[in-house]
Amino acid sequence: MSKDSLRFYLDEHVPVEIAHQLNQLGIDTVTVRDQKTRGKDDPSQLQIASDQGRVLCTLDSDYLELAKDGAVHAGIVFIPSENSEVGVVVTYLALMAKVFTADEARNHVEYLTRLA
Repeated sequence: MSKDSLRFYLDEHVPVEIAHQLNQLGIDTVTVRDQKTRGKDDPSQLQIASDQGRVLCTLDSDYLELAKDGAVHAGIVFIPSENSEVGVVVTYLALMAKVFTADEARNHVEYLTRLA
């Protein structure tokens, strides 16, 4: 993976199976469980992800408020619960990793929508 490739950080509500499948596809992905940051508050999680240059993936709309309030971040992917099936999320994030650079994702919020 290129240094400019997207890397993902999955918060505690995102199924770990998504990380396993993305890693099998060669997409660098970690979870809060891997990082031993489970239970930390949202601003801390966003900061950890950003410090590592990782796009934070979440089902938690509180991160949208942080972004709206001007929090600097490496990127946020908001996954509405109706689109949180493992296969849907893996497909979407893999596609995103192919079309976005890390620089393009910086301070960008992406909403996962159902793929046709």
